[in-house]
Amino acid sequence: MTTTTKNIDPRLVPTRQQPLQQRYRKDPDAAWIRDEARAVMAAGTDPFHGEIEPANNAGECWRFGIHRAVGGDHDGPNPGDLLAAALAACLHSTTRMIAQWLDIELADIEVAVGAECDVRGALMVDSSVPVGFQRMDCTVSLQLSTPTDENRLKALMKQAEACCVVMQTIRAGTDVKTLWHVEQETPPE
Repeated sequence: MTTTTKNIDPRLVPTRQQPLQQRYRKDPDAAWIRDEARAVMAAGTDPFHGEIEPANNAGECWRFGIHRAVGGDHDGPNPGDLLAAALAACLHSTTRMIAQWLDIELADIEVAVGAECDVRGALMVDSSVPVGFQRMDCTVSLQLSTPTDENRLKALMKQAEACCVVMQTIRAGTDVKTLWHVEQETPPE
């Protein structure tokens, strides 16, 4: 685990979130957000490589590769790694925010996420195997700065999981709609 900075305002989260809570109670439509990313073909790459551009990344792209279990070279973060990273980042930040709300001082936190997938479904080897990750596990390692009673610790763990957007999306599933836009060259006459 890496040590976190001690100079962080212990009221930072409530100070920023209380006005938002008040606003969203008055105007629920204002609470809707949209996060985005796009994947593009990188010049000269095969189908096992590409780039993603997260919307809030100042136009900077991240290279990705595909897992060797489905024919890729496994030479860059693959989509499963990115999914695990999204869950780890969300649970990490959510736990830290909830800790501030509960006045629990964290000396350090690390969140590790693993995701397991039987790829036979994705490779059309066995139609009875679902396409997707069958299991994900999160390991949260906390170091507390001060002794904290068991009830507050249980509240931290329960609320962190309940408020983690990525975790709750994965657990509940979400409706995904795909729109296809196809352009074709007109064959010569």
